[in-house]
Amino acid sequence: MTRDSHAKNTGFLRAHRLRAAGVACVVLSAALLTGCGQDSGTSTTTKTSEAARAVPEATKSPSPSGSESASPGQMTEDQQERKDLISATKVTYDKAVTTAEGAVKGSKLIDLELKSAEDAADDDESASPSPSPTGSPSPTGSPSPTGSAMAGSPQWVATVAAKTGAKHKVHIDAVSGKVISSTEDADQSTSDKAKTVKRMTEAKQTPQEAAKAALAKKKGTVTSLDLDDNDQGTLVWKTDVVTKDWKKTTFDIDASNGSVVHQETDND
Repeated sequence: MTRDSHAKNTGFLRAHRLRAAGVACVVLSAALLTGCGQDSGTSTTTKTSEAARAVPEATKSPSPSGSESASPGQMTEDQQERKDLISATKVTYDKAVTTAEGAVKGSKLIDLELKSAEDAADDDESASPSPSPTGSPSPTGSPSPTGSAMAGSPQWVATVAAKTGAKHKVHIDAVSGKVISSTEDADQSTSDKAKTVKRMTEAKQTPQEAAKAALAKKKGTVTSLDLDDNDQGTLVWKTDVVTKDWKKTTFDIDASNGSVVHQETDND
């Protein structure tokens, strides 16, 4: 009985020790896992914080002005200017021709060009007469831009010639269609007037007919008409047509029969 009791006690103690050791191992394992987890978390958090501080500087986006830089395939400066000018224009070339000839009785158009307000002012100071300090009309009697033209609006700058050959410069608001100013060229000589009369007599084609001949070749917007001799000495209507891609093609239309004798496209 004593040996059995001793054996049982010994077995009990061994089992107890094994269980205690097992518990200790479990506790130790848990502690190790917790420690590793804390170290890993701390390391990850530290790396994340460092990355968070570094990323904004590395990926900082450019300013709005920098993002608007020109990209390949974009319009040229000349094309953009044509687009802006034509988009702001409400009066077509044919209406401008009629208005210009109506401004000087019995006259015929010999030159017409669509220009920005700044270019029109540079072309002829009378395009933008400054009002006097007292607010009275300008000395020429023509209305000021604030009275008949929208500030900064494009203009049709026309040259018409009277039956005597005397040239008159007429500025027309290309938005409202109103005449801004009409002045006679005081620097013409008798021979200049005679040359102008000769050209008007030889020109069997009207500016409207010349424009239609050019538009039959290329669809677009007529921005210029000029009665002049070409390099071969032929009297032509030089007609500019701007197409949908905002490129300009200049046509030489024979002023006697309306045929296209030359054309050249400006790709700028």
